Amino acid sequence: MEFKTEELGKDITLVRGNGRLNMIAAPRLRSVVAYAVENGRPRVVVDLSEVEFMDSSGLGSLISCLKTVRQAGGDLRIAAPATQVSMVLSLSNVDRILKPYAVAETAFDD
Repeated sequence: MEFKTEELGKDITLVRGNGRLNMIAAPRLRSVVAYAVENGRPRVVVDLSEVEFMDSSGLGSLISCLKTVRQAGGDLRIAAPATQVSMVLSLSNVDRILKPYAVAETAFDD
């Protein structure tokens, strides 16, 4: 799995992933988000539109990322989860903590 980052505004980082968010990719996502926070960008949007599969390790990495950004005074938003990812979020009730947004670029517009 590959992650690409993009800056949105002065303190928002957009992280786009593609492929499978599993035990192999989860540490990389945590690292990408930690790097953004360390560089003064504590608000992070994770675009899940091209993540075709997520397991419990991927779910755990999202929760870990949420903790990282909140400890820095920021927030984590997720956007456009694919069907399988939405199902995992719903079955685990994580969608109550990380409400999915339809469009990544506007996740912090509220």
